[in-house]
Amino acid sequence: MFRARFLFLLFFSVLTIANGQDIPAGFPVLEEYERRLQLMDTSSAERSFLLRPMSGESIRSFEYLDLFRDEQTRGTDKDFKISVLPVINSTAFNSRRPYGWGNGIMHPNVGFQTYLSGGVSGKYKFLRFRFQPELHFAENRRFQGFPNTFSDNITFSRFRFWNTGDFPERFGSGPSLNYWWGQSKVSAVFGAFEAGISTENIWWGPGQFNALIFSNNAQGFPHITLKTHKPAKTFLGNFEGQLVVGRLENSMLPATQHPELNRQFGRRLTGDWRFLNALSITYSPKWVDGLFVGVNRSYQQYSESKEPGLRNLFPIFDPFQKENFGFDRDGEGRDQQLTGFIRYLNKKAKTELYFEYGRRDHALNWREFILNPEHARAYLVGFNKIFSLENSSHDLQVRGEIVHQQESVNRYIRYLGLGGNVTWHTHWNSRGFVNYGQPLGVGIGVGSNSQTIEFALVDGINKKGVLIERLENHQDFYYRAFGQQNSVKPWIDLSVGLLWDQKWNNFLLGSKVQMINGHNYQWQLADSRQETFSKGLNLFSVYSQVHLIYFIKKERK
Repeated sequence: MFRARFLFLLFFSVLTIANGQDIPAGFPVLEEYERRLQLMDTSSAERSFLLRPMSGESIRSFEYLDLFRDEQTRGTDKDFKISVLPVINSTAFNSRRPYGWGNGIMHPNVGFQTYLSGGVSGKYKFLRFRFQPELHFAENRRFQGFPNTFSDNITFSRFRFWNTGDFPERFGSGPSLNYWWGQSKVSAVFGAFEAGISTENIWWGPGQFNALIFSNNAQGFPHITLKTHKPAKTFLGNFEGQLVVGRLENSMLPATQHPELNRQFGRRLTGDWRFLNALSITYSPKWVDGLFVGVNRSYQQYSESKEPGLRNLFPIFDPFQKENFGFDRDGEGRDQQLTGFIRYLNKKAKTELYFEYGRRDHALNWREFILNPEHARAYLVGFNKIFSLENSSHDLQVRGEIVHQQESVNRYIRYLGLGGNVTWHTHWNSRGFVNYGQPLGVGIGVGSNSQTIEFALVDGINKKGVLIERLENHQDFYYRAFGQQNSVKPWIDLSVGLLWDQKWNNFLLGSKVQMINGHNYQWQLADSRQETFSKGLNLFSVYSQVHLIYFIKKERK
């Protein structure tokens, strides 16, 4: 009862305030709108969209940013300004099984879950702060997950990926209420550079729905950062970058909803925290308008395994080749990822194309990298295109993205047998590139692939559209456990969604309703026969999400 009253009072008290400057990574509706404006030649092409969150300096072209610009100055010192941030309430519902990703502190859940955030930001000369805590409630119903009826060999194959990561099937045994610092930070700004401490989500790379290293798929983590808050201009072109030293935590939750399987096959988490060091650098050549290229690199290691010294504080500067750095680092529990990416924006064609390619296991030397680039790789590729419609106030937006994490066929000759090794975001010693049980980058599932395409009519910030999505679940597990038989087919989710974004004065709505048909759900058969033409179990479910964003701005006289 107390919690319900607290939520009610907090919601209505926060509704009396508004306004901020920065747009957090993955902010509903507005981030996509700014990206669309850039295609339509109403926004500067200097912003790469490869390093998010976006600062106010980079989004001044927003016609909608009147809602952000009404800063409320307190006191007589003109150097001191304080603003109230927009109130954000996101509510999601899954009917029969978890679905959806890229929701920050919100996690895979069946039933209702809701998220509330608001706060204040301010600045004094070169100092900046933002206090934007998050409150999250999840119903967390029990659901039909991985069954306890498979053979030991199949179950062991599934636990191979749970034991090399931290990806619990269900986040606890009942309803949960979480508080967190959220998108908060304290920093100092010097020219194009910013240094500080933060708990905000970060997003690296060009992806619209996913990212290979950092996205808003998990709860933010505490970190120290040095970055550019706007492009740094040089005679060669523009540079953007970020250096991060942070702390990651595990969920300490069991893998499945079956205690007997967890006891027999599971590997306990130690409870230790993980040290994180990561670097992103982006370059836009002065002589090629709309071209952005860059690299990301991340290292993580349990704190108990970390050795002292400056070199171990910044392992991202270590050599790339194993023969130059030694083969013992993996045994020390170091997990590293490296991605390269490119984004090309053509304003005349109102089109953008992008690609990101990554490896989680560095090559022996440059020769091995060139001859075997597909080892331990993942990639994503996507586009965004605006079509002008004659005699209409609307434009047609078509955008799509393909994400591929499944191991390449290279695994058949590199490892004994046909099962392969591990997959993207997994590691035996460091237990996955995660924070509190959710991947920091790709959120579609371990070893999964997805294809997404969206068609929408857009008019300014307003949008009505259709989303079509195909998700290949846990493909690396499937081919390890079932790849050489004909009765069990891959688990494939096919879904269609309806999208609606709308602005009314100071109120902004972003919504989605998605119908999902899970073919061969959890690799189960509809009957007990193990025959070539046995029919798989299909499960239909609904996923819906509503974002409510409210601003209060001063009336202009």
